[in-house]
Amino acid sequence: MSRPVLDVESVQAFVAIADFQSFTKAAESLGTTQGAISVKLKRLEDRLGSKLLERTPRQVRLSAQGAVFISAARDFLAAHDRAVGTLSAPCRRFRLGIAEHVAGPEIPMVLARLNERDPALTIEVRLENSSNLLMAYDNGELDAVIVRKEDDRRDGEDLGPEHFGWFAAPCFHQQPGKPLRLAALAPCCGVRDIATRALASSDVAWTEVFVGGGHAAVAAAVTAGLAVAAFSCRLAPPDSVEVSRELGLPDLPASRIMMHSTLTDSRSRDALRTLAAAFREHRQPRQAQAA
Repeated sequence: MSRPVLDVESVQAFVAIADFQSFTKAAESLGTTQGAISVKLKRLEDRLGSKLLERTPRQVRLSAQGAVFISAARDFLAAHDRAVGTLSAPCRRFRLGIAEHVAGPEIPMVLARLNERDPALTIEVRLENSSNLLMAYDNGELDAVIVRKEDDRRDGEDLGPEHFGWFAAPCFHQQPGKPLRLAALAPCCGVRDIATRALASSDVAWTEVFVGGGHAAVAAAVTAGLAVAAFSCRLAPPDSVEVSRELGLPDLPASRIMMHSTLTDSRSRDALRTLAAAFREHRQPRQAQAA
């Protein structure tokens, strides 16, 4: 029995719908109409003999078959782009800024996906604090930046939520009647601001015993059992546990991760869509552990 022959546009339509979880947004990203993208998806499903997406009035999601096919579909598109790119795509720089307090273990995978999608793209990454990145972006020194929403109020592409918690080493002991020992990031850090505002509105007595270090230094203080610290749930030290319930600490408000870019050409839009989809896919928050 002969295998089905796939066409690039149908696979592009499927991947775009899966990434955006929306026919309308997928059509906009590919510069076509919702009707056209629906036709391409149906053509692909007919050729494969499988339903790839489940659609309800409120949600679009992968079917069981679609979840199996999505990785191979991405590989198919990447191989196509590499083949075409070897002959026609000129080398080009893509200057990306990622805030230090946003960058996590998913970043290498995200950059690999972007490089795989467009090998002729020279990716330059700057990891720095948000204020410096946004200034560089406004000055035209960066093509795109990824920051937390509270660092900048302008509109951008929402890459998903960021949740926070209070973390400590399993051996941490809070002495009754004593102020909470807090390890905090530098004064300009947004996580420190979130934590101190929450504590200020509570009746928890606290004192900073470790102040001004970077993420690695604060994580080391927590791992050593010296203090409690507020972290993004996905960036907390791997050996730490969430202790807000045990210590009666206030809830920390969630934030959003945003991507900003003014690039509008088709190649850049494709790079940005690939970047956003990979970031969403691999940014899985660590589940809070029971204290």
